[in-house]
Amino acid sequence: MSTPVNSSSSAATSEPAATGGSAVLAWLYVGIPLLWGVSQTFIKALALFK
Repeated sequence: MSTPVNSSSSAATSEPAATGGSAVLAWLYVGIPLLWGVSQTFIKALALFK
C-alpha cells in the first residue's frame, strides 16, 4: 500500500517565517547593538597601545 500524496501540504505552501521587511528589522535589532559593542571594544583596545 502506498500513502496518498497530498499536493496541498502545509510545508510546501506555507509562507516563510519572516518576510523581507521583518527580517531586515530583526537584523537591525541585533546588528546595531552588535556593531556598537564591537566599536567600543575596538576603541578601548586602541587605548592600550598608546
